[in-house]
Amino acid sequence: MRPLEAAVRDAIQKSLHNLAGLQTTNGSWEGEVVWSPVLLAQYLIVRSIVGNSAPATLRAESLVYFTKWQTEQGGWGLHPESASYLFVTTLVYVAMRSIGVAADDRRCRRARDFIRVQGSPLAIPTWGKLWLCVFNLYKYEGMHPLPPEMWLVPRWFPFHPSRLYCHTRLIYLGMSFLFGKRFCRPVDSLCRSLREELYSTAYDTIDFRATRNRCAPSDVFAAPSRLLGALYGAMTFIDTVSPPELRRRALGRALERIEHEQESTSFAALSPVNGMLNILSLFAADPHHLALGPSLEGLEHWVRRDENGGVWVCGARSQTWDTSFVTQAACAGGAKTGFDAALVKAASFLSANQIKEELAHGAAFDRDPRRGGWCFSDSRHAWPVSDTTAEALCAAFALREKGGEMLDATALESGILFLLSRQNPDGGWGSYEHRRGSLLLEKLNSSEMFGSCMVEHSYVECTASALDALARFRRFSGSRQSLQQVTVATDRGARFILKKQESDGSWPGFWGINYTYGTFFAIRGLCAFGNGCADPAVNHAVRRACDWLIAHQKPDGGWGEHYSGVLAHRYVEHPSSQVIMTAWALLALLMAKDGRQSAIECGIELLISRQGPNGSWPREGVAGVFFETAMLHYDLYREYFPLWAFSLFQVQNIMEQ
Repeated sequence: MRPLEAAVRDAIQKSLHNLAGLQTTNGSWEGEVVWSPVLLAQYLIVRSIVGNSAPATLRAESLVYFTKWQTEQGGWGLHPESASYLFVTTLVYVAMRSIGVAADDRRCRRARDFIRVQGSPLAIPTWGKLWLCVFNLYKYEGMHPLPPEMWLVPRWFPFHPSRLYCHTRLIYLGMSFLFGKRFCRPVDSLCRSLREELYSTAYDTIDFRATRNRCAPSDVFAAPSRLLGALYGAMTFIDTVSPPELRRRALGRALERIEHEQESTSFAALSPVNGMLNILSLFAADPHHLALGPSLEGLEHWVRRDENGGVWVCGARSQTWDTSFVTQAACAGGAKTGFDAALVKAASFLSANQIKEELAHGAAFDRDPRRGGWCFSDSRHAWPVSDTTAEALCAAFALREKGGEMLDATALESGILFLLSRQNPDGGWGSYEHRRGSLLLEKLNSSEMFGSCMVEHSYVECTASALDALARFRRFSGSRQSLQQVTVATDRGARFILKKQESDGSWPGFWGINYTYGTFFAIRGLCAFGNGCADPAVNHAVRRACDWLIAHQKPDGGWGEHYSGVLAHRYVEHPSSQVIMTAWALLALLMAKDGRQSAIECGIELLISRQGPNGSWPREGVAGVFFETAMLHYDLYREYFPLWAFSLFQVQNIMEQ
């Protein structure tokens, strides 16, 4: 055995030992999804408004987290590597003051200096203006209207909210209810103090209406379009002329949707953001609303703590997502000493968390069929995702190939039918739903801070995951009808990916950074589609993509891409090689059976050199992203993608021998 092969074998065993220790009692793996301190700020603001004030322990834990995240500029950023944002800094400042931090505290003084440089909260983006209105630190007349009457228009209307991406429409749902009620907390001593601290002029003299369009340059990514300006005019008219009875009906319709969302997700909501807006809406409707207590308890689903005494609110829970990838990585190689029991537990978790039933009255609340799918987290979440479903199915097929049994034929086919139902007309797959609205709706993006957030798109990586799952199903299925549907769907999916390849051979990602991520998934999907057949177009595309990867390998053998390329829509090399991106590139080359062994071995050696004695790898640069500007750490990516690369490298070397 060559020294490198022995080192890979040892690295695999160390990695498996580390992962075995990270598995939870229910059989899942879950890494932290690290996003922004704005979530903790909103959490504390919600608790303050509804009278569920933070106990001393929570206040201390929150300060540990806020102190850690404060930037050199004095504020707080949108993501782990971000410069300070006015949106985030203002809400963190309000949250800190709401838990008793003094205005003359050094952290608060530095934050105020940053806020004043940016032009005060008058320049906060629209979504921030709403939060300040609720806290009575900004007036609703300074917001572009979000009338709840939009929920009363016919569904065929091109701008009906049901056509929006689910995360965005549910955020607008809560915002429109609060706007329609003009809800705000009572003015008290804290409110009066904050008004003096945040504004350089007397609060009652400010012309808030004149600040509707003001937005700090630090926060702008998608400037409002002319079409959005026209829509603002129409909504201003609706808000002005809407009779009280129509407003009551609209608020009732919105509240009904909020109640359904809370109940259908076991009161955790789709995301922490819309969950917190829902809590504020329930409180605004009735401080004694029956769903308010369960919703406050459900909000704790998103709260995380660590041994260093910090607390935060995570952007997502990722049990199914992480467990599916750990399972595939572990099954990709040869014998896994001592890991079989962990895989049995993982199989049990995945099987138990497939959604078995449709949501009652789901269609009335604009929910797509969900039976057979998997959620990013667990079945409690109740919002299944196409690529999570695909990865769970890939994990099931990987276990079968190793002689295990996770799902029976009925459950497998149910998952496949779910996938087929999510394919878009262009042949690609989105995330939560099939695309419902025109891409022109992106012109109505009023967030200012995010991009590509208004409608469900087709994504290269979601499509590639679906292709892999469907291709595996073809090898196992005995149902001719299902196979016919799968054949048509995979052909359309492959053509979608081929159309998205750029002239240099790469693919851009959407949920990861960026060209390395997209190219890895595209190669994976096309290789799964082309397995056992000679499709010249597919083979040519894969070869060009491998050439692109080789061309971007760094001198030390690794790969590294910087998140700023996502903002600029181009490849930007990271100053140093990154473990996660090196693993993605190696997986792509190994899946493509590229054959350039020297380049692959150099990458493998870099991964080995970065592995710690406990089998783990260090957290490096951000590798995940959503809505183009929100960068993330998916903390377990650094643990299972290198393992997967080692496993494939080991298998291919054994086969060559």
